[in-house]
Amino acid sequence: MAENKGYNLKFFGQDIFTGLIIMLVSIPISMGYAMVAGLPAIYGLYGSLLPIIVFGIMSTSKRLVFGVDAAPAALVGGMLGSMAIAASSEEAMKVVPLITLVVSVWLLIFFIIRADKILKFISQPVMGGFITGIGVTIITMQIPKLFGGNAGRGELPELLVHTVKEAINGFHLISLILGVGTVIVILIFKKFFPKLPVPAIIMGVSALASYIFDLGKYGIKMLPKVNGGLPEFSFPDVTYLADNYEAIIVPSLTIALVIMSETLLATTNIGLKYDDRIMPGREVLTYSICNFVSAISGCCPVNGSVSRTGIADQFGVKSKVMSLTAGISMLFILLFGTGFIGYLPVPVLTGIVISALIGTFEFELAHKLRKVDRAEFLIFYAAFTAVLLLGTIYGVIVGIILSAVTFIIRQTKPATALLGVSPDMEGFHSIKRSGEAIPLKGAVIYRFTGSLFYATIGQFQDELMKAVKNDTRVVVVDASGIGSIDVTAAERLLMLHKKFKERNIDFYLAGHVSDVNTELRNFGAEELITSGAVRSRISLALRASGIDRPYVLEKSENEPTIRPYSKQLAEFEWAFGPDSERMMKEIAVKIIKEIEETGRSDMDFIREEEKKYALGYWNYADEDEFLDILEERLILLREKENGDSGKNSELLDLMIKRHVQLEQKIMERNPASVKRILKHRRKRDERFKNHHPESYDKLVKERERYMNEMKNSNPGLYEKIKEIDC
Repeated sequence: MAENKGYNLKFFGQDIFTGLIIMLVSIPISMGYAMVAGLPAIYGLYGSLLPIIVFGIMSTSKRLVFGVDAAPAALVGGMLGSMAIAASSEEAMKVVPLITLVVSVWLLIFFIIRADKILKFISQPVMGGFITGIGVTIITMQIPKLFGGNAGRGELPELLVHTVKEAINGFHLISLILGVGTVIVILIFKKFFPKLPVPAIIMGVSALASYIFDLGKYGIKMLPKVNGGLPEFSFPDVTYLADNYEAIIVPSLTIALVIMSETLLATTNIGLKYDDRIMPGREVLTYSICNFVSAISGCCPVNGSVSRTGIADQFGVKSKVMSLTAGISMLFILLFGTGFIGYLPVPVLTGIVISALIGTFEFELAHKLRKVDRAEFLIFYAAFTAVLLLGTIYGVIVGIILSAVTFIIRQTKPATALLGVSPDMEGFHSIKRSGEAIPLKGAVIYRFTGSLFYATIGQFQDELMKAVKNDTRVVVVDASGIGSIDVTAAERLLMLHKKFKERNIDFYLAGHVSDVNTELRNFGAEELITSGAVRSRISLALRASGIDRPYVLEKSENEPTIRPYSKQLAEFEWAFGPDSERMMKEIAVKIIKEIEETGRSDMDFIREEEKKYALGYWNYADEDEFLDILEERLILLREKENGDSGKNSELLDLMIKRHVQLEQKIMERNPASVKRILKHRRKRDERFKNHHPESYDKLVKERERYMNEMKNSNPGLYEKIKEIDC
């Protein structure tokens, strides 16, 4: 196996092929984005030449695709609009490279001050809302070009008004069909044939059709013809800044921030996927140099392309040979292949750009956030709306503010919980999250997860005081999640210790890292340590107050915790919380599907499937309870099929026999667990009755069959079960 400095040469051909694909896809997309930035289309190809080659040489990322992309192009286009500079005008071709130069300087400053560290303060919802907002804005700008009009400028309300005016002034149906058809075809092929470079194919087909049929004579706008050759390299005119520094310097800072943030996030994500070693500082320097090269090429700012990186990943890119190939092959296009540009219909190119922008939308992230984190969901749409209504520049500012607010909120609202003992698991567990966790008699165990400082100590104190009852003898803080404290927190902890002591309540901090003890001493709260109010474990703190195993639970003074009977179900409850029952039902459905596909219906197969989906532990009680859930799913399936499936009936018979075997073994080992199994079964049957009343009678009949089978095969067990169930 031939290798060169860690690179497997067998991938060389694959990387070259991927580079050619990226070059072909980049032609229409980069030309479209160049036009969004206010430049002639050919400048998109200029920006896909030297900047890409420089990136391929300098970057530590093997797989990222760099070039002319949506966000910087939209930001530059917005700047031109605010400066009242017409797109593709001589002034635009003078100002855009200057903006790119200033962006490269800002990126160089970012490299010097290691500004890449600020990325940890920009949340994914903020960036997702911002990028999605830019995508929607650009699409709205481009919509008039689909039906033969001119692109708009400004924010969403202005763009909508402009679109209506353009439609009234001149609506060209054939152009609309071409443009919308392009979008539809690309999206369909992207779904079913993701590796096919459809944008490049459509570009070639449309240019050929225009050459043969002269589409321009039908009123379809075409791109202007351009001469082949390399860009005219020149240093931007910095004297323009003298009278326009306010309009360029600060907005360029925003563009640089977006380039660094979006590209580094994309680089990190693709790097983590393949364990590539990424050097963030080196990356930011690379972005600066690439934008400098783009500036002297006369082009707009360049950054990483998430959509084209995804394409390269689909083709199995392995190294920077891909970037070098894409850049070098673009050289040949510029020298010998620009003749096709004059045959490109504007609606088709616009459709290609719109389809690429649709691929950048993060609405799926918003949908996920709506279910799990309402605050992050609102932040996503706040950034999204800010971009649409206030503009891309202010959208970035709002995004940064929201990121800071999110960080502060999360720091000042740490997760907390009151803990109890779960009969199903060792240790101490959240009473709210675990349905089986029960508080200890006379004890409050309070978990605090986060830094304990001036902004969080109030919540800590309030929740702790509310949890204390008249019969509380000991308060234990599970401090395993507390990594640091400040002087305010140390003083308040000492005050709480003294208050509880006056009420004859023992107070302990338990399980924290030793550094917290050092901070307690440094901040004058050494008394907590010398008085024994800090312990390495919760159990030791409880024992110091005379509370030891078997723990007496709050519900009954005489009922100690019983031996765990179903560790697997408790593990599911710990992992999935309120969704644990739903997850077990989903597993049951998967097993039924496996049974249908394989044709096997024996208990050995079912047990193999059960263990496959277990989280690492599976005992007799787990299997018995899971068979209850599987039985419910089979009954529902049989009802859905409107009849008695022979295979399902056979399975139910096997499960009844297995139930009897399992409960015999459980009764021999731990009779108390049988009582809890029956209690769980009654609760589950009641829920089944409420949700599926039409199938409940079938479940009752299966339960009767189960008891009759037990009565016939094991009368002794039957009598014991009946006695316990009563």
